[in-house]
Amino acid sequence: MSEVRIATELRNEFGKGAARKIRRTNKVPAVLYGHGTETKHLTLPGHELLLALRTPNVLIRLQGEGVDEIALPKGVQRDPIKGFIEHVDLLLVKRGEKVVVEIPVTVTGDPVGSAIVEQQLVTISVETEATHIPTGVEVDVDGKDAGFAVHASDLNLPSGTTLAGDPEALVLQVIGAPVAQLPEEGEAAEGESAEAAE
Repeated sequence: MSEVRIATELRNEFGKGAARKIRRTNKVPAVLYGHGTETKHLTLPGHELLLALRTPNVLIRLQGEGVDEIALPKGVQRDPIKGFIEHVDLLLVKRGEKVVVEIPVTVTGDPVGSAIVEQQLVTISVETEATHIPTGVEVDVDGKDAGFAVHASDLNLPSGTTLAGDPEALVLQVIGAPVAQLPEEGEAAEGESAEAAE
């Protein structure tokens, strides 16, 4: 996975008032932590950060005066109404280090006939190298019939990536298409006898 470089400023003003002041300049307050290092308080450019966060598990190269680190977004707070980013928590990562992240599960292909796919999990928790996080995992259901099921342990994960969640968790299953309910014979017979009585 490629890194996104973001120009970074260290900040020494804290609190809600300072955060509001930062946001008024289209910037976002952030904290960088991890590896037992002292937490760094940062200011990031809002637009560049918004673009970077469109990629799941994006690696951000933070560069600025006193900062040159690789980080993984671990918590993003957004305004509940307007949706802009209010604050972001960044986890410091090192090359070769393992991290636990959620990656998307994508379904490809079409099952047999009128059978349908019932997907239980849209993401799966995995442990992988911080600088080689896979973009996702695919499950091919082409030609599969009702009764076909995939559990977490069945997923074909990329090399160097291992499952971090429950291996028995159901990811998806192929089920028969729902059949329209017909009236039962007893109900139909009662209706007919009522008509005859009239």
